[in-house]
Amino acid sequence: MGGGAAIGALGGLGLFLMGMTVMSEALRALAGSRLRAWLLRFTRTPWSGALIGAATTAALQSSSATTVATVGFVQAGLISFPSSLGIIFGANVGSTGLGWLVALLGLKLDLARLMPPLIALGACLRLLGRGRLAQIGFALAGFGVLFLGIGTLQEAMAGHGVLLQPERFDGASVAGRFQLVLLGLLTTVITQSSGAGVATALTALTAGAIDLGQAGALVIGMDVGTTITAQIAALGANLSARRTAAAHLVFNLATAVMAFLLLPAYLGLGQRWLAGPIAADPEFALTAFHTGFNLLGVALLLPFTSSFAHMIQALLPAPDGRAADDLDEPPSADTGRALDLAQTAQQRGLLELMRHLRQALGAAASNGQRRAAGLEDLEADLARIEQFLDQIHLRRLDEPEAQRLLHLLHSLDHLQRLHERCEEEPERASTVRQSGALQRERQDLLAALEQLEPLVEAQQWGEVARRSQATGRSLHRRVKPLRQGVMAEVASGGVEVELASQRLEAIRWLRRVSQHLGRISGHLEAAALARGSGAPPCPTMSPG
Repeated sequence: MGGGAAIGALGGLGLFLMGMTVMSEALRALAGSRLRAWLLRFTRTPWSGALIGAATTAALQSSSATTVATVGFVQAGLISFPSSLGIIFGANVGSTGLGWLVALLGLKLDLARLMPPLIALGACLRLLGRGRLAQIGFALAGFGVLFLGIGTLQEAMAGHGVLLQPERFDGASVAGRFQLVLLGLLTTVITQSSGAGVATALTALTAGAIDLGQAGALVIGMDVGTTITAQIAALGANLSARRTAAAHLVFNLATAVMAFLLLPAYLGLGQRWLAGPIAADPEFALTAFHTGFNLLGVALLLPFTSSFAHMIQALLPAPDGRAADDLDEPPSADTGRALDLAQTAQQRGLLELMRHLRQALGAAASNGQRRAAGLEDLEADLARIEQFLDQIHLRRLDEPEAQRLLHLLHSLDHLQRLHERCEEEPERASTVRQSGALQRERQDLLAALEQLEPLVEAQQWGEVARRSQATGRSLHRRVKPLRQGVMAEVASGGVEVELASQRLEAIRWLRRVSQHLGRISGHLEAAALARGSGAPPCPTMSPG
């Protein structure tokens, strides 16, 4: 390829990148909060997550927008790490939609001649319009520039030799294909766009600059390179967000290995059964291969999402983290995200207190000094959460956000009171463990804590609230009979007054612990519900 043609190809690639960036940004702005709502609403199962991930990516024409948003939602605690995997898998399939768009419209139809008027219309709408109309104009202009870039690429490559010389990158040998995979990966890392790379490969293939084997290897590398954006987004993020980014990379690497091994078979079958159609329309053969190996990867891995999540968790194990580690200082201007972070921090604090209580009430409580040190750290974290919430001003919030903030303040109040109950633990829990009359209550609370912990981790607040409140009511019903029994023992001389007083304090301690657990989970459930359009009213703080 001559110098002029190379400059033309680079210019076409630049136009394509600019057009795709402008179009994606405009589409993302048009989607607004609906992107967030779509991703949150349809992640109940890995299958539904994959569908919404594919649809969102196809609609925005940007897998980076979907994956970066997903990493951000995991970082904020909106989506759990296992729930995010379906979206990541689906985004891979959705990212192949741009290839079909280029193959069907950009290469088969001479749209480049029609693009200048479309760009002019889009620019006018952007300059003269406001709000959604301006964003529609931006999207139209970006669409036009994108296809203008494809047209420039086609003109530069047509009749000017080869873009990649076959003798340097032999598409028929394993070594040559591996080099092409690396080249595709590098291209995507540099351009920050797998779509631009795929469009370039399609254009070069149509122009005869490379063959189908070479183009297939390039696309495999580009599929791996597209993960770089999620890796960058996860830098400095919390563990769950880093796991999401790592899962994206591992999944794409596994899919790439599978595609690399299947490429010779795909080429062989194509030459045997579809030689004519492939020769006539090689771009469709490449796009079908790109979509096919991504679909196959998703179909093979999606049923094993849970096992895959456990593998990633084993690769990135959780350190002894702190509840407030991920709070921004000061809170983000995005109040929704700030509230998400505060709720996630409270979730972690609740888990720490529940684990502390389980250890304290266990048959052989040990490591008292370590537990005391952990309580000191948690006290500092709860104070930090309180300071964080104090910086989120009610006057700036809409009604659901205001209700959500109030529920988080209530739940934090009960978390701090539960922390105080845990500080009383050395004496109270010891009395509970040693008193035969309190063994049923001790076992009931231990069983409830054991059942609640995985539910809290999964953010199933409705079930957490139901079970914890049921345990609280059960313990509350037994308080009066237990108290009467202790007083009867004192009256009969069966127990000393000091020991009886300790038992009464232990009974009250059990009741208060269960009450705080129920109220914390109830407020966190209400805060979670307040993310929607209707927020439940927030009661005034009650004592105890």
